[in-house]
Amino acid sequence: MTQPLYFVGIDVGGTNIKAGVVDDQGNALSSISIETLAWKGQEAGLERMCEAALLATASANLTMDQIAAIGVATPGTMDIPAGIILDPPNLKPWKNVPVRQYIERKFNKPTAFQNDANAAAFGEYWVGAGRDAHSMVLFTLGTGVGGGIVIDDNVMEGRHSHGAEVGHMKIEMTSPRECGCGRLGCLEAYASATAVVKRTEEALAADGGASSLHALQKQNQPITSRAVFDAAKNGDALAQKIVEDTAFYLAVGATNLMHIIDPDMIVFGGGMIAAGPEFLERIRHHIRQLAFPVPATKTTVCYAQLGGDAGFIGAANCARQLFRRRTAN
Repeated sequence: MTQPLYFVGIDVGGTNIKAGVVDDQGNALSSISIETLAWKGQEAGLERMCEAALLATASANLTMDQIAAIGVATPGTMDIPAGIILDPPNLKPWKNVPVRQYIERKFNKPTAFQNDANAAAFGEYWVGAGRDAHSMVLFTLGTGVGGGIVIDDNVMEGRHSHGAEVGHMKIEMTSPRECGCGRLGCLEAYASATAVVKRTEEALAADGGASSLHALQKQNQPITSRAVFDAAKNGDALAQKIVEDTAFYLAVGATNLMHIIDPDMIVFGGGMIAAGPEFLERIRHHIRQLAFPVPATKTTVCYAQLGGDAGFIGAANCARQLFRRRTAN
């Protein structure tokens, strides 16, 4: 009798490491989260990844002997083929961290390594919004704009491990805004949650006190993207313009990818999708205005479904793919 296959996925973030066990059909059997404690250094960080794997396995009532392979997803610049994090800005002071080699030696298991946004896209493609698609682009909307591209079960990593940096396509170069990456005109500088707040604060400084959002400033409360979207729903004209412009910027980004790779689906994930169906419909509206008629009509544009689990599920799918390739040879 064939033994069931189980895979561990580890999603490393600047604050927390999330991990879970996923079966061969994409069902998550466990989900745990522990602090990354990046400030303790990379050796401690690697051990935290191992601890997360063991906790996820125990939480699924399994032992490591029952795990077929492990997948690890991390942020930052990386060399994916070598399995190394190079110089991650959100994991200081880590540098040139041999993630795959360390995990593989620790557990003596085939270990896959992937960019965190690519992994999230692979998770959504496998068992989330893209489960019936052949090709899919994911935009993750949070502090920044990340993303991933999956075509026929292959993650587009790029020749230099920098493929699918969708947040850093240029959408404005006439009078471009500066992005957190230090470059100008990136989508992230216009459509991330951070950018929504910055653009709102600039608009509030020039609107003469008309917006309801001034009340937050008077109470020394921070302006958040959620507050902006809530104000827009309540009829605040300034907030409505910010939201509408954000939808337009995301539509520009989506249209660029539609015209380059013509995917089955464009999927939006991350914290900002809490804005709800009205925001998604505004993005769709602008895509219909910007894109060629056929892709504008035939490309599915929707929200992601897996939430915060997408990363570790996608990392587990990378492990599954690696295991299948090795056993097929």
